[in-house]
Amino acid sequence: MTQIRERTVLFADLRGSTALFETLGNAEATSVVTHTVGLIGQAVDECGGKLIKTLGDGLMAVFETPRDGVNSAVLMHEMLERVVARGKQHGASPGLRALRMQVALARGEVVEMNGDCFGDAVNVAARLLNHAGDNETLITAEVLAGLPSSKKLRFRSLDLIAIRGRAEPVHVHVLDQPMQGDVAATQFGEVQQAIEPDGIRLIWLDLDRVFDIVSMPIILGRSVQATYCITDARVSRSHARIDWHGGSFSVTDLSYNGTYVRFGNSGDIVSLKRGSCTLHGRGVIGLGSPPIDATSPTVSFEVLHFADTEPLGFGHPRTRSG
Repeated sequence: MTQIRERTVLFADLRGSTALFETLGNAEATSVVTHTVGLIGQAVDECGGKLIKTLGDGLMAVFETPRDGVNSAVLMHEMLERVVARGKQHGASPGLRALRMQVALARGEVVEMNGDCFGDAVNVAARLLNHAGDNETLITAEVLAGLPSSKKLRFRSLDLIAIRGRAEPVHVHVLDQPMQGDVAATQFGEVQQAIEPDGIRLIWLDLDRVFDIVSMPIILGRSVQATYCITDARVSRSHARIDWHGGSFSVTDLSYNGTYVRFGNSGDIVSLKRGSCTLHGRGVIGLGSPPIDATSPTVSFEVLHFADTEPLGFGHPRTRSG
């Protein structure tokens, strides 16, 4: 029987499962992934949702209300965090300790047929996963509108984001939580910025642009719909995202090939695999490969204070764009 109903659609996806197969072997890794997906699937049932299907290392579910969907997403993250914490206590493999999860939710009319679901909300939620970083939950404006005020406060806007296969961009919000992958402070010392920056400058070849805070987020990618388009085959369609939050800029890897950050003239490189780090000072961002190969797609960045009058030091004139 075919039914059309208003539903909140949730997709969840484990990241890092490939490393499990490398370290544990096929049989044990399959068991771990299946157990973990089954565990986070319990969060669907506990929050009154319906599990539509599992997708290898992920799942799809639908909920009657946005609140139930968001509650399930939060519970999923908590469950995975407990699994990883127990693994660390019992000396689990690095692959298990590196497991992360992305969750995306959208809301709209859904066609329910033969135990499966179809519709624009399904497509948006599925493709929104590609824009989520490690342990992030992304939701559309329609999901946010159905939340109580207390829960709305936990989300911040990422503004309009172009979704593959959809003509109109989608207004996306991210669940606020401490960044899981922010390694800049631990590897390079605490970031000292007494005055909040006003913008960030990005340079790739002759593409020289300055973005202010209200321009956030910036999507770096090969897609012509990306905010900062890098036409190199090694770059994913939506490769990385630069956000403004808490008085600083951060970059989040959205790709399968990774994003790499080098600060100043340091030889040390921060490797982001679906993780994030705070951007400060100046440096370079390697997309798909470390910024040590002169031919690799590398974006120079500098965090700016527009009141400064000193030259930027990249050898290019300053341009400003909103």
